[in-house]
Amino acid sequence: MSEITLDQLPEDCFAQIMSLTSPQDVCRSVLVSSPIRFVADSDTVWEKFLPSNYEEILCRLVSPLVYSSKKELFARLSNPQLIDGGRKIFSIEKSTGKKRYMLSARELSIKWASHPLYWSWKPQFPQSRFAEVAELRTISWLEILGLLNTKLLSPRTLYGTYLILHFANRAYGLDTLPSEVSLEVGNVVKSQGTVYLSRCDSKKQSNSERLSCCVRSCRRSKFCSAEKQVPVERKDGWMEIELGQFYNDQQGDEEVRMCLKEVKGEHLKGGLIVEGIELRPIQLH
Repeated sequence: MSEITLDQLPEDCFAQIMSLTSPQDVCRSVLVSSPIRFVADSDTVWEKFLPSNYEEILCRLVSPLVYSSKKELFARLSNPQLIDGGRKIFSIEKSTGKKRYMLSARELSIKWASHPLYWSWKPQFPQSRFAEVAELRTISWLEILGLLNTKLLSPRTLYGTYLILHFANRAYGLDTLPSEVSLEVGNVVKSQGTVYLSRCDSKKQSNSERLSCCVRSCRRSKFCSAEKQVPVERKDGWMEIELGQFYNDQQGDEEVRMCLKEVKGEHLKGGLIVEGIELRPIQLH
């Protein structure tokens, strides 16, 4: 009895098999043969990799997408797209199709953000994908809160949450004391800790400047430790600092609360520029 190769299977059967793999695996398979490439590019396969509510997401886009196939739609959604009147950014992971979101500064609850004495709103900020960002002018009570419902995220997925930020040249007082970060899902605290809003990790600094910065910060704070968390640079020119992680099992309709605050010190601080909070899948290796 002769063996049946993959390209000899009925097209619908082969398409079903491929849809149970991953976008990355399907892209690799097109190198095998022309019949396999035909099935691998089919709408039947790529619709399985799109979010189940992709039609609803398309209705929320600021700029409509033009596409001729589900594979092309997948490729376009893997690039950041403004949704909900430009207050959020949505995209999917190229390798898995899992959802990721960024909440703009306008979508966050920032204490005193509407008071021009404490915060200012900067339109068309360089490298920002949103219409405006928030810049801290001067304040003693720093509190930033982001909310998103778990039903909007991919199920059975580990997520990381990150505050996306910059520092103005005149930034001051932000790392005098550590800021508290916390993440809650529903009424359950998933993680909490402290971070330092310091530029010590900037690649633009020399090693000696970075060391001097961290030593200076440590001397100012009795909470200093060797494992302190500071912002790291991103490929898009911004910086990020982790607020916490959680596993979305999607057993219910719950709210994710992501918070950064420094309210214990009475000193003034300023120069923090906030683009938003990002939620993205964490790849387990």
